[in-house]
Amino acid sequence: MDKDTTKSTLAEYLSPLNPVEMLREIKTLGLDRYTKKLDSITFLQLLVFAQLQQIDSLTSMSALLNENRQLQAELGLESISTSQLSRKLRQMDTKFPSSVFQRCVAQIVRTAGTKKATQALKRMNLVDASTITMCVSQYPWAEFRQTKAGVKLHLRLVFENDLTYPDKEILTPVKPADRTQMANLVVNEPDALNVFDRGYVDYQKFDEYILNGTRFVTRLRDNASIMEVYEERPVAPDSPVIRDAVIRLGSKFRNMVHPTRWLEVLDSDGRRIIILTNDLTMDATEICDLYRNRWQIELFFKWIKQHLHVKKFYGKSENAVYNQLRIALITFCLLVLLRLRVRHPGRLLDIYKCVRWHWSEPFTEFRCYLGSAE
Repeated sequence: MDKDTTKSTLAEYLSPLNPVEMLREIKTLGLDRYTKKLDSITFLQLLVFAQLQQIDSLTSMSALLNENRQLQAELGLESISTSQLSRKLRQMDTKFPSSVFQRCVAQIVRTAGTKKATQALKRMNLVDASTITMCVSQYPWAEFRQTKAGVKLHLRLVFENDLTYPDKEILTPVKPADRTQMANLVVNEPDALNVFDRGYVDYQKFDEYILNGTRFVTRLRDNASIMEVYEERPVAPDSPVIRDAVIRLGSKFRNMVHPTRWLEVLDSDGRRIIILTNDLTMDATEICDLYRNRWQIELFFKWIKQHLHVKKFYGKSENAVYNQLRIALITFCLLVLLRLRVRHPGRLLDIYKCVRWHWSEPFTEFRCYLGSAE
């Protein structure tokens, strides 16, 4: 019999979470040594399910599991208390969900394969960070103002053909500036273009990227200054690009050593935008078009905040918060993997809705519902 008729949609959705690999990681980290009931794998699967369903609290999660026999059968867990969930979330080593996330990313890369690029690069790495604010009285470890607390999700999002997925993440309190994570998120990869915004201006890093061949495109603040002009290039009269020059960036107080390319472009509202890149050969208009794709990472942050449970937290400790956010990223990656598996040409939102609403039904039914959504 076709396995799709015997396995549920939830089971197929969770199938990339390889238990053998996770057990190896659990053993390495020394997890579950004294666990009798709620092991790390089952707990992670339950939290992924909670993300999909946007369950608002551990109490609601416990009640749902205790009352839903289908969910009990899927997870192999008959009941669980709120206190057990809270303790597990608080005590779980953050390295475990982080390693599961990285394995999901590796599966996306293997499943997607290498497609012929339509541009002079194979992929774009979009780098940005998003802040999630919290109550300072409940999360004092994340304080960044006298009356506010928060955490920051630093992310690298891969934008390649029609595929978008996160592949690197760093979680910190809000206080560290975005550019402090550039060494981790902006790396030299062949045929990749790194795109980031004004929060990542670092002249020393830009010089390093030029020396090691790391391609980048970024936006500068309006008060950025030019130390020296090497070349003024012609621009088409009907182009939104109004200036294309090879320059050395900076002033007498702070400046770069190596030349870069300065582009001035008018946006749809007629405002001047300054774009900087170390790519001296690509067409100026194409560079500006590529920078516009940076909006994809803003859409990603908006998507997970709207459709997953990341704006409120199940626990108050640093471990609990970071574990919840990483499990949200795992949830998203599993949706991407399922979309690749069924070769759905439509939106990821279609996959999300069908899994959320039809998780207990056979996978063949999921395919039918998904087909009707196209």
